[in-house]
Parts: sequence; structure tokens; C-alpha cells
Amino acid sequence: MNAGTKESVLDVRGVSMAFDKPSGEPLRVLDNVDMSLREGEILGLLGRSGSGKSTLLRIAGGLMHPVSGEVRYRGAPLDGPAEGIAIVFQTFALFPWLTVFENVAAGLDALGLSRAETERRTRAALDLIGLDGFESAYPRELSGGMRQRVGFARATAAQPIVLLMDEPFSALDVLTAETLRTDLLDLWSGHQLPTKSILLVTHNIEEAVIMCDRILVLASNPGRIAVEIPVTLPRPHDRLEPAFQNIVDEIYSTLTSRSLESIGAHRQPHGAAMQPLPHASINRISGFIETLSAPPYLGHAPLATIADALSLQVDNLFPTAEALHLLAFAELTGKELKLTAAGRVFAQSDTNARKLLFREHLLRFVPLAAHIHRILDEREDHQAPRVRFEAELEDHLTRQDADRTLRVVTAWGRYAELFAYDDKTRRFISIRSWE
Repeated sequence: MNAGTKESVLDVRGVSMAFDKPSGEPLRVLDNVDMSLREGEILGLLGRSGSGKSTLLRIAGGLMHPVSGEVRYRGAPLDGPAEGIAIVFQTFALFPWLTVFENVAAGLDALGLSRAETERRTRAALDLIGLDGFESAYPRELSGGMRQRVGFARATAAQPIVLLMDEPFSALDVLTAETLRTDLLDLWSGHQLPTKSILLVTHNIEEAVIMCDRILVLASNPGRIAVEIPVTLPRPHDRLEPAFQNIVDEIYSTLTSRSLESIGAHRQPHGAAMQPLPHASINRISGFIETLSAPPYLGHAPLATIADALSLQVDNLFPTAEALHLLAFAELTGKELKLTAAGRVFAQSDTNARKLLFREHLLRFVPLAAHIHRILDEREDHQAPRVRFEAELEDHLTRQDADRTLRVVTAWGRYAELFAYDDKTRRFISIRSWE
């Protein structure tokens, strides 16, 4: 019997979540999400930062309460953390003053077990996860991969029915993450884990396809399920199989279409200056253009190929691709990125010519940059406080998104010599006034 025909262990029904903006208005981060985690499957939540995937995982684990909708665990309403659900976080979340053994045992405190049972479960979990011999070590003595193994051991010691994992490999180097993923999948495929179902949050596309039986791709602003993609490959999922790459390509196409929708919204006249900007540095933008213009790409390449060549994951890849599209240095179509004529000129230009071209495109295609430049020109002293633009942005964005957007436009404006910014006085200054 496959996972699709098995009963649901965890159900999310009509869940919406919102947080208060500084103005007091609610900012919706999840909108009417339906999701079921079935017995015998690994379900992936894949999406960009800000898509609400970690918030959704915390709601599914009973750590947060939605503003509407409900979560049911094994058929009963979930109201707070429940026995049988364990979480592995991105950060190692270990107590530095406790040994490995004590850290794992601490995860069992709430279960009210006898001392003998606590010790038995702790030793069994350490043995299962490959931590024999490290029982007396302190977290400071361990590598990042070994610390995360302690996190896994602590979760499995509770013998959970459902294991929730929030980007558990993202803080690790590539080789360590690959080893830990492989070990976990070996335990899962060998039915050595007590867990019946796993919910994995990730922003790594290949990781999602390698690990999961089903992938939910989340769209952003607000977070919602854009598409459900089944992974029907035999385990272990082989990267070299054409079917594997077909699934990867489908995910890239889905994320690209969402990026283009977002960019289209940015270019709408109403509120265009108050939309979030993709978090992409000048160095990464320049590096993308230079990489694309050079052999073997000669101006265009699939996003998956670029991601592999530059070792980029979703949260770095798509913001840079979006920035290039937004600035009209490249066209983002389907699952491919293609340089425009302006992008090719940028790649062949010297530093000063690049700055002039970037300035022209910044004023033309980024309304917030043009808005700041216009305000500075209109003022007698050619200066404006940062808080003035913060207040405008925070009427439309979260404080975090407003701050990130201002940091991006500041970096882009400085590079283009469109305006300067004095961090001490927190003021934007016209370049001519600065000089």
C-alpha cells in the first residue's frame, strides 16, 4: 500500500495566520492552507523565505495557533504540543552545559518516564543515530554535523509518530548535510525509526526531491500552496535518472512563474514603490551576468544549471534572478534565464560604464529608487531621514521586509551613485549634496 492510500496522521484545514504590522493592521502570512500528512510518507514543504513554510510547520506542531482553521492530529483537534510529535530545528538548540547524553535525555523530561526508561531510550537513540562514544562530550566539542545528530537523537528518543523538521541540514556544509541526509533516509527506508510520518521544511530543491514522497510548493505574500508534486521514484531517489530531473525542472518552472507574478505586481502603478525588492547584492548580480555571458552559456542557461555552477539554493538563486529580470538585465522565462542586450553590454563594460547603465535601469525600473531620488531632489537640503521611507513601506510590508527592502535599495543606489546614505544620522543624501 503506498502513502497516497494510507490514512492521514496530521491534517491542516483552512489554516490562516497573520501578524500585526506596526500600524496595527494584520499582515497575512498564510492564507487558507489545506494539508495532510499521511502515514508512511515524507512530505516536503518547499518555498522561498517569507512563504510561511516554517510558520506552517510550527502550527502543525502545536507551537503556534492559527487565526483561523484547525489542525487535527490522529483525528483529534490539536491544541498545543502533543505527545507523539517531535521537532528538529535548523539551529542545533542544545544546552551547552549538558553532555550529549544529558541533552538527549532532557527531551524526555515532559513524558514523565522512569529513570530507567529514560536511560534506555536515550542510549537506544544515541546508538541509532551513530553517537556511541560521544555520550560524555559537550556540544562545544562537536562539529556542526554531530550537533545536529544530537538534535535528531533527542527527537527520536521520544519515539514520535510524527517528526517535523525545519530546514535541519541548512546550517551544515554540503558534504556533512549529504551524509546526514543519507543516514536518515537509510534509517527511514530500513524502518528503523519509530516515526510513521515526516514533514520536512526546505528551500533546497534537490533535497526535497531526494527525500520526499510528495512536495508542496508554497507561494508567498501570503503563503499558500501553489502546487502539489508527487515523487513516484523508487527509493533511493537517483539524481541521474531523467525522471528525477523532470521533477526538479517542474519545481523550477513553478517557482519561476511565481517570481514573474511577483515582479508583475511590482510594476503595477498603484503602490509600485512600496513593494519588496529581491534581496540580491551587487556582487551577486554582477557575478550572474558575467557567468551567463561567458562560455559555455553565452547569454542563457537553465536556472538549475546556474544554481549548480554557483552552488546556490532557492533563497539566493531566485532573488538574484528576479533582480536581473526587474532591472531588465535578463529575462526570466520558464525555467531559464536569458541576458538582454543591456545585460550583455553590462558584462562587457568597465566599472564606470556599468555604474552608469545600472543607474539608468535603477531609475527606470525600480520605483522606490526613483521615489527616493525625487524626494531628495525636491528638498532644499537634498536630504531625507530613513524613517520617512520606513513609515511608507511599513504601511504595506512587515517591518522586516521594509528594512530589507531599504537595505537593498540603499546598496543599489550607492553603487549607481544615485544617492548616498549616512548610517550615523540615518539619512539619505543626494550625491551632489554629499560631494
